[in-house]
Amino acid sequence: MGVWLEGSTLAKEIKERVRDEVSKIKAERNEVPGLAAILVGKNKASQVYVGMKQKNCERLGLYSEVLTFKENLDPSELKKKIEELNHKDQIDGILVQEPLPQGFSSHEVAKTILPEKDVDGLNPCSLGHLLRVESGLRPCTPLGIMELLKSRKISIKGKEVVIIGRSLLVGKPLSIMMTNAHGTVTVCHSRTENLPKVASRADILVAAIGRGAFVTPDFVKEGAVVIDVGINHLTDKAEAAEMFKEPEKRLQDIDKKGYTLIGDVHPSVIDKASFLTPVPGGVGLLTVAMLMHNTLKAYKLRRG
Repeated sequence: MGVWLEGSTLAKEIKERVRDEVSKIKAERNEVPGLAAILVGKNKASQVYVGMKQKNCERLGLYSEVLTFKENLDPSELKKKIEELNHKDQIDGILVQEPLPQGFSSHEVAKTILPEKDVDGLNPCSLGHLLRVESGLRPCTPLGIMELLKSRKISIKGKEVVIIGRSLLVGKPLSIMMTNAHGTVTVCHSRTENLPKVASRADILVAAIGRGAFVTPDFVKEGAVVIDVGINHLTDKAEAAEMFKEPEKRLQDIDKKGYTLIGDVHPSVIDKASFLTPVPGGVGLLTVAMLMHNTLKAYKLRRG
């Protein structure tokens, strides 16, 4: 049986470092880094995520603003609000919570945010800096994955890396980061032929495809490091009872909330992998921690 590669310890360490630096900045300069989050519409998951980010800012001593708008907001008004935040000195980082309602272009939104305030790392300039291995802000989830591997001294150099998922949020930037770290990277997706066979070559396998328990043991090389980025809702109690060796907590979740969270990787993969990140308790915790890290970094870069 492999080891669960939990993210809570590292996330706590990263946030403690941020808190300590913010405290010093406040004492020396009487100012703190600031983060603005924009939420358009009433997506419940997005509301939870934005609330979590705001609470983390408060706990770490960062200044935060949350701007909420109805889903019928005109895209031009969103652009105007972002431009206002671009010019607001108290704000060092800007994030627009995805998914956006129909009629909005994520690409146009990312382009509107100044690269130096782009704490999600999705502005074309930010992605260009990543591609050219230049200094800049990196997408939070891929950055968290890289930090997690580094914390466990899991080397990427010379390793075969397979990433299932090619989103701009995770798969594509992570593939560049892994390449920059001297990994040999294959990016797969739903149209990849013989996907289990391709995935089973990997020394490091990353699942970010958005399908619950999609990656089963036949996808996994014996002793591989498996990173599960997926967050999916499982509502079927019979399926949960079959999926987990100790399903009691999962069944309680379904009774209480109507669902339990599962990743893109089937839990049975732990019997074949050397490491597997749990869901919840894995990569997701690091995404929030890296957002706090990026906000502090944006503050420091803006002020030299």
